Amino acid sequence: MDTEEQGQGQQGTQGVPSGGTDQLAELGCATVRTARGTIHTLTIAGQIEGHQLLPDTTKTTKYEHVMPLLAAIEESDEVDGLLVLLNTMGGDIEAGLGIAELIAGMRKPTVSLVLGGGHSIGVPLAVAARASFIAPTAAMTIHPVRLNGLVIGAPQTFHYFQRIQERITRFVVENSRVSEAGFTALMMKTGELAADMGSVLYGEEAVELGLIDRIGGLGDALECLHDMMDEQRKEKPR
Repeated sequence: MDTEEQGQGQQGTQGVPSGGTDQLAELGCATVRTARGTIHTLTIAGQIEGHQLLPDTTKTTKYEHVMPLLAAIEESDEVDGLLVLLNTMGGDIEAGLGIAELIAGMRKPTVSLVLGGGHSIGVPLAVAARASFIAPTAAMTIHPVRLNGLVIGAPQTFHYFQRIQERITRFVVENSRVSEAGFTALMMKTGELAADMGSVLYGEEAVELGLIDRIGGLGDALECLHDMMDEQRKEKPR
C-alpha cells in the first residue's frame, strides 16, 4: 500500500470500507471525514443482484455486499451519516426490498439522491432514507411486479404476485408522502410504457406526487445530511 492509500485508510472506520481506491472501485463507496462529521457514501447502481448471478456484462449491486456494510455503518462509532447515490435498473425484488428495509431501520441520519433513474425496486430504495432527493433530469419508473422465465399458471401464482406487490406498495407509502391509491394508479397506468403498464416520473413530478421529498443535487443532499447530523449530535446525552 502506498502513502496516499494509507492516508485514505486512516480516515476510514473500523469495519467500514475506508474509501480507498480498491473499495471505491469494488463497492462504489467511500468514507470521508470533515470538520462537520464523517459521512459514508454508498452507490447502488445497475441491477440489484440477489440469489441468481447476473452476466458479467451487466452492471450490478450485490446484496451480500451491501447488507453487512449497512450494519457496519449503523454500528460504527465514527460514521455520523449515510448518503446513498442511486441509479438503478431494477433487479431482485427480495434483495432490493431487504436493502431498503435496512436503510429505513437505521437510527443514523440517511439521505438518498436519485441520479439518472430509479427503476422498479429502485423506488423503495429511494424512499427508504429519512430524506430523499432527485436530480431535475432523473426519472422514477414505476410498474407492477414482473417475472422472467417459467411461471406456473395457477391461482396461487397470481396470489403470490399480489402479495409481493402489496409489500412493496406498503413500504413505499409508509416511507414517503404518496398515497396508496396514487401509487397504485401510477403502477397500473397504460399507454405510457411500450408493451407494459406503469409510469415514468421525472424530478419535479416525483416531488409533486409526494414520492420524493425534494429536487436537488449533490450539494443539497450533503447539506441536508449535515443538518440532520448536527441535530442528532445536539440530542445525544453528554
